[in-house]
Amino acid sequence: MSAKSLTPPAALLYDEDFARWTAETARLLRQGRLTELDVEHLAEEVEDMGKSQHRELGSRLIVIVKHLLKWQHQPQKRSESWKGTIVEQRSELEQLFEQSPSVRRTAPATLQRVYRSAVKQASLETDLPVESFPRECPFTPEQILDQDFFPSR
Repeated sequence: MSAKSLTPPAALLYDEDFARWTAETARLLRQGRLTELDVEHLAEEVEDMGKSQHRELGSRLIVIVKHLLKWQHQPQKRSESWKGTIVEQRSELEQLFEQSPSVRRTAPATLQRVYRSAVKQASLETDLPVESFPRECPFTPEQILDQDFFPSR
């Protein structure tokens, strides 16, 4: 620390107190004191914010697909709870896409990547063997996001 500054350099704060680091970084940005920024950690955090949007997409797709699979493979056990979960997750994805339209373009590839996880979870929750579910996702990205789509057997 310099004699004229009572706050430690931003890079030190990152490891000592993350919340304080974020507040200090925001303050420095607002004041235009760019040379004092912890640029490396700031870039890392901004990048992680984008990655979190993609993680959210994957997580929500897993939940929707799992419930659609359960809906399709156990029609006798369909419930308003399953339907509510599907509707809620679709609404949350629409909000995500409004905030980050570029994330929508990654939905098809993300769906392929997370489908096996959805199958495993559906298998656990239904007591049906993994092999009873299709190897490839039977739903298109458009169907998965369509508020009115619920598969029939």
